[in-house]
Amino acid sequence: MKRSLRARAAQAVLACACCALSLAVRAAHLDLDVDLDPAARRLAAVAELIAPADFSFALHASLAVSSATANGRPVPVSSTAAGDLKHWRIAGAAGAKLRIEYGGTLPALDTALDHRAVLTAHPPMASPEGTFLPSGSGWYPQPRGRFSYTLRVALPASQRGLVAGRLIEEKPPAHAAQQYVARFEFPKASEGIDLMAGPYVVHEKRVPRKGAAPLRLRTYFYRDLETLAQGYLEDSARYIERYSQLIGAYPFDGFSIVASPLPTGFGMPGLTYIGARVLKLPFIRGTSLGHEVLHNWWGNGVYVDYARGNWSEGLTTFMADYAYRERESPAGAREMRVGWLRDFAAVPPGRDIALSAFRSRTHGAAAASGYGKAAMVFFMLRDAIGVEAFASGVRRFWETRRFRRSSWHDLQDAFEESSGQPLGAFFEQWVQRAGAPSVTVKEAQARSADGKTTLTLAIEQAAPAYALDVPLAIVAGGKTEVRRVRVDRERQVVTLELDFVPEGVRVDPDVRVWRALAPAELPPILRQWIVARAPRLVVAAGETGAQRAAESVAREFFETSPRASDSVAIDDTREPVLLIGLHGEVDSALARLRLPARPAPVASSAGSAQVWTVENDPQRAPVAVISARDADALKAISRPLPHYGGQSYLVFDGPRVIARGVWAVASPLVPVARVR
Repeated sequence: MKRSLRARAAQAVLACACCALSLAVRAAHLDLDVDLDPAARRLAAVAELIAPADFSFALHASLAVSSATANGRPVPVSSTAAGDLKHWRIAGAAGAKLRIEYGGTLPALDTALDHRAVLTAHPPMASPEGTFLPSGSGWYPQPRGRFSYTLRVALPASQRGLVAGRLIEEKPPAHAAQQYVARFEFPKASEGIDLMAGPYVVHEKRVPRKGAAPLRLRTYFYRDLETLAQGYLEDSARYIERYSQLIGAYPFDGFSIVASPLPTGFGMPGLTYIGARVLKLPFIRGTSLGHEVLHNWWGNGVYVDYARGNWSEGLTTFMADYAYRERESPAGAREMRVGWLRDFAAVPPGRDIALSAFRSRTHGAAAASGYGKAAMVFFMLRDAIGVEAFASGVRRFWETRRFRRSSWHDLQDAFEESSGQPLGAFFEQWVQRAGAPSVTVKEAQARSADGKTTLTLAIEQAAPAYALDVPLAIVAGGKTEVRRVRVDRERQVVTLELDFVPEGVRVDPDVRVWRALAPAELPPILRQWIVARAPRLVVAAGETGAQRAAESVAREFFETSPRASDSVAIDDTREPVLLIGLHGEVDSALARLRLPARPAPVASSAGSAQVWTVENDPQRAPVAVISARDADALKAISRPLPHYGGQSYLVFDGPRVIARGVWAVASPLVPVARVR
């Protein structure tokens, strides 16, 4: 689960288009008074702002303006429909205090939305189980550009609600007939307002701060999550302290963790909105929570200039997810770096993008660049300028760019200042170019004389060449020596002086360079099937219920709808094939298609469903297999399965993974020829 920064496509486009305008004029201020009844799905609201010369805004089609006044006098309002939105226009009120009354019956909460669907634009939705009004959904009249706001929300006694901002007033109901009322203030320039509500039980922790009011930490959890609240509050405080020391003072008045009825993972200023099911997972507090806390610096504290690329996901992934692995062990850190490169290798040709073109995570191919590649760029930058200069650059970026729209160029400026090095070429090749270099040692010769050995290597990469500092592991018996060599041409001959006779050379075995992995370094992982351009589906299930369950799993699994196929497809296509069905019928299909039987790590594990990728074979299409005990076992893995794209095999017990792994591979060893 990663933070979305809102796949809000429409809003991101608007933010880019209005960049110059919002910087040139003073940010607008919006006052909202919202009365919400989730059971009836009724929203009644009043919006007030100083009107621009010609104020136009969009509301969801379920909402309508009932009246508008400028300085207390009625003004005409016009509207035009456009799909799920209606565009409203109020002219002739420039400079006046504009009051807009509006409301309607919101769409019902769609609990069938999966984790991919919630990353795309969707309507404001309400229900007693949970209400989510995303900022890009047209639930309020949005001013042009960034704006500050105050918001009052009134809800039934059993409900609690919030938006990003400082809680300045709260009136819990004395009895069931009264409403819950809360007021929030967001004085900084905001991109939008997300409102969340539900039958929450609120727990709070106050954390003292030197020279400032105590931080208000809260959980808005469903009753069945209450026992987790204290742990989440304590860990939030710990993360805030950690990043305050690394970067600078926490930029908001508090932090809240809000349970979502949807499979969300969103971060807003001072809060995170996380799926209730996910909150129960034991590893979330140790990984994803810290990621969401850190976004209060990157993304919500320093804004993203989307027009020039979303850098915040990569920096947050590097300083949170990767940093936690790095603290655990060097092996764990290497495993994560390898995972980034393997995810990238699974992206179909032509679907990878430059970091300057990444906006948000809407599919696996975008995530491979915007998260994995971007995090690797920061890793390589730290290698290039040193740990101290990198840490200083992070602090400088924060100090100079707080609450300002910022780009990769601004990051470059901060790190150049901290390191004293020109970094234009580094950022140009890693941020502006799509893809990755492919580096190979084509020739390796050693000549010995007088107890010394000269190793000559011919190193090649595809054109146009990258400028790379490539680590080479030089192997002799039990001895390994790592040397870094600079290569910046398509073919380059380098010589190294050694005090031993080498037997072989490995290119970057510790995976410290963003590069295309060699075939020998690429075990098949499920991501290849998830992001496939034209996947094929073979169902091995005779019973109707199992067939339907298998097809449902496939729809959730693939990002592109698969084409039903038969056994011929295993041989006559290069596109990945998924074989799915029940245990006995899957085993028969494997034998009929002359595919390997269940691999040992899968066959030896108990569980209700097994998933694995079949070893690569250049003579046939890539094949993955999903085999389950029955239709219910297939249905149980439908939601969790797409989250494990980096794995080669999985074993499920119901929806829970009880075994997983990546097939072992070895970094290729290039033999060294001896010459006299």
